[in-house]
Amino acid sequence: MIPNTIEKSWYVLHTRSRFENVVYDGLLKKSLQAFLPKHRVRSKRRDRKAIIQVPLFPGYVFIESHLQAEEYLEIVKTIGVVRIIGNNDGPVSVPRETVESLKIMVAANSNIITGKRFKKGDRVMVTNGPFIGVIGIFVRDKGKDRVIVHLEALGQYAGVDVHKDDIEILPQK
Repeated sequence: MIPNTIEKSWYVLHTRSRFENVVYDGLLKKSLQAFLPKHRVRSKRRDRKAIIQVPLFPGYVFIESHLQAEEYLEIVKTIGVVRIIGNNDGPVSVPRETVESLKIMVAANSNIITGKRFKKGDRVMVTNGPFIGVIGIFVRDKGKDRVIVHLEALGQYAGVDVHKDDIEILPQK
């Protein structure tokens, strides 16, 4: 029998909302190599001024694997895992250098800036604030950190300013 010499690759798991720690812990309990990059931020709650650790990429956990049948099943059966990020050809690996760079950045415990790139025409949903649940189309940046979402209602459009942190891109139909 020839030993498997194929090198493992890093992949990204999409998790249920706020299940990153559950998925990460579940993978570690299964003796799988996982990585959940976190950074320190000030709590957004008005009654607290604490610095808390939050996922650098909410909704995602990295996994190192061969993705052979048995291990693949263990990964996707982990509580909170939605899917492995990929395309029509299957899961897409993340370059090892990218994961190693993220590990260095997180270990430095410095201020890390993240963000999303919205393009004109992206379908988005408001996930926080007074317009939570609203689905619309991203139109343009307005200043540094504001966006306008146009909503089609009664054949007309209504625009609202929504903070970029409060919207998520919806998958294509």
